[in-house]
Amino acid sequence: MTGLIMAGQMLLGLSILVGLHEFGHFAAAKYFKIRVDKFYIFFDFLFPLPGVMNFALFKKKIGETEYGLGWFPLGGYVAIHGMIDETQDAETLASEPQPNEFRSKPAWQRLIVMLGGIIMNVITGIVIFSLLTFKYGESYLPASEARFGIVPNELGKQIGFREGDKIVKINGQPFEDFSDVYSPEVILGNNAYYTVDRNGELRDINVPNNFMDRLADEGEQRFVQPLDPFVVDEVTPSSPADRAGLQANDQILTVAGKTTQFFPQLQQALKDNAGKTVPVQVKRAGQPVTIKVAVDDDGKIGFRPKSLLNVKTRQYGLLQAVPVGTKTAFGVVTTQVKAFAKIFRGEASFRKSIGGPIEIAQQYGGKWDWYRFWTLTGMLSMVLAFMNLLPIPALDGGHVIFLLYEMIAGRKPSDKFLENAQKVGMMLILALMAFVLIINPILKKLAL
Repeated sequence: MTGLIMAGQMLLGLSILVGLHEFGHFAAAKYFKIRVDKFYIFFDFLFPLPGVMNFALFKKKIGETEYGLGWFPLGGYVAIHGMIDETQDAETLASEPQPNEFRSKPAWQRLIVMLGGIIMNVITGIVIFSLLTFKYGESYLPASEARFGIVPNELGKQIGFREGDKIVKINGQPFEDFSDVYSPEVILGNNAYYTVDRNGELRDINVPNNFMDRLADEGEQRFVQPLDPFVVDEVTPSSPADRAGLQANDQILTVAGKTTQFFPQLQQALKDNAGKTVPVQVKRAGQPVTIKVAVDDDGKIGFRPKSLLNVKTRQYGLLQAVPVGTKTAFGVVTTQVKAFAKIFRGEASFRKSIGGPIEIAQQYGGKWDWYRFWTLTGMLSMVLAFMNLLPIPALDGGHVIFLLYEMIAGRKPSDKFLENAQKVGMMLILALMAFVLIINPILKKLAL
């Protein structure tokens, strides 16, 4: 039942996002009076082979457009008349362009059509996060709740923080929200400093003038984290934690004999034992239980923690929630850019960073939680917008690059060139799909 709930949430979330993405292209095309032959959720052919296994679970023609639900549950598409894509090639478009065709329209109109799906996904992400903020508010950790102190990373240690320090003032003033520690006014300010309570003694820690550059080099904003006691909230199915028998509400006491009262301590203990099978002692229903857990090479075992610190919630009116939701939505894109940068710099593994449908379903979880569902769907909407903007032929970003070239150079690439570029792009996408859906899961199994 858990697997069905995971799969159901994933299919619903992706169907909503794909439908809205394709509607963005559809609406823009219709606005510019371009004929749209098909509008499909999922593919009615064996993607990416348009002539193989052509049938739909449902279809209905309204006006000049056939609307349908395909049998191949991956993505979806709109067939825009006169556009070279996975459904039409240069030979199909050998005749003179007609007024209602994509290729007969000015480049700026075609550019808007190609950006329509991306724009729709961005709007969807902003709307989702704004409505979530309006309904549920914004959770934050009061500074007074970080009563166990903080744990710094290497950069935090370099500027003077020590584990157990309690940050009591910023620039000489008390503060309410712990996230103010990361405020740009402090990071970028002149003569900024923190005041900490270290074993009953107050000390000032100055913020270096080049601190922002050093943060950017590290790629990590949170140079200190609150020490927070925790329990297991949810165990990821088929993860090392699940196979070892870790359960929700377990309190992890030690890893390989090292005390893990606080979550940052657990993270460090797992990192120190990456790739090893270690004894983990937990408190379960008041009783100590020891289990053997195989820590993966990244120092993860696969569970979601629940902090025992008391968070508070800020409530917002609808108009107030929009800028907060917008900031949250674009924060997802910023994270994606940073992740890609780490991969290109060789600081993160492409294979380990890429997740397929199983990983996405696991993120939705085995319980139907509407807050989590819409949060993850909002994140996926922004990720879909970002990925589609990548300058790869066959993706929207590839079409955008060719259109920008046409607008700058004053001439467009030949239909044959666009067709070949489309084929190359489809091959790249097909190879990526094979890696994500088949090869990577096998590699992950072999690594267990």
